[in-house]
Amino acid sequence: MRVLVTGHLGYVGPSVVACLKEAGHHVTGLDAGYFSDCVDPTLGLTDVDTEFRIDIRDIGVQVLDRIDAIVHLGGLSNDPLGQLDPDLTTAINHSATVRLARLAKDVGVGRFVFASSCSLYGASVDTSRPLDETASMRPVSAYALSKVACERDVGALAQRAFSPVFLRFATAFGLSPRMRFDLVLANLTGWARTTGKIKVMSDGTPWRPLVHVKDMALAISCALEAPSDAVSGRAFNIGRPENNVQICDLAEMVRRQIPASRIEITGETGGDPRSYRVDFTRALRELPGFRPSWSIERGCEEVDRWIVDRNIDLQQFQSRSYIRLKQLQHLKEVGVLDGQLRFRSER
Repeated sequence: MRVLVTGHLGYVGPSVVACLKEAGHHVTGLDAGYFSDCVDPTLGLTDVDTEFRIDIRDIGVQVLDRIDAIVHLGGLSNDPLGQLDPDLTTAINHSATVRLARLAKDVGVGRFVFASSCSLYGASVDTSRPLDETASMRPVSAYALSKVACERDVGALAQRAFSPVFLRFATAFGLSPRMRFDLVLANLTGWARTTGKIKVMSDGTPWRPLVHVKDMALAISCALEAPSDAVSGRAFNIGRPENNVQICDLAEMVRRQIPASRIEITGETGGDPRSYRVDFTRALRELPGFRPSWSIERGCEEVDRWIVDRNIDLQQFQSRSYIRLKQLQHLKEVGVLDGQLRFRSER
């Protein structure tokens, strides 16, 4: 299969490319290049067969030549980044996605795998039971709102020859050549290892589901290869039941990995009211071949070992190399990007 992966140079993209290449697919990568200098070369990047450096807002039919399927990861990647400019989030995460899906359908691309998010469940009213794909959506950020809108509008394009699939990923964790410390497990682990303090910026009670980047890649591969009637127009929560945890429990896992550290519960909300547990039964039963294997503890050990091996200190941990919002703000400040996050000149 000839697969286009948008956002292939982001945090999740390298794992997806490696998984698809291992499965024997021809992979075309497309990325704007915001994070080109945020890379750990020692972790290695699997080469794509063809590469485009194009903003997803500018994709044309030439990019889709002979493409059988699209994996759409590209977009502004998390809630703080999305709040930077809600209108810009709408333009990149929603409008560009729907435009790409329509273009793909018009030229005969058969499968469109969209990286959605469990964030669309938002501030759950009842955390006593996990939420399945039929649960009410309660998005509380521009990022989550964009995911809801994409599922609605891309889903409306489904027909026999065009199969969109929506993978609602839990919060990502794990190592990547484009490493991030603005995700909860890596963030807590980084604070613990560089300062001895595990800083929980809430009262610790909110629930979060987590999923490793390699399990995300596996889910994408399964969604690409599944029979159309098993996945077309459907949403799947992606993660492991065991990885539904409260933030205070996540902090305790980090403390066990780094015993010299101590937990600090700040009691702040940080403007993030999200709390939800997620049911992954549908994917485990109905997404052929999907068997996620990464525990939070294993992922914590993996990240901690990487921090120690590379002697990452507090300054590096908090630098733009590992925090997406800081990198984009830097590129704007030095004039590389304009106010619409477009590059000012050819690279």
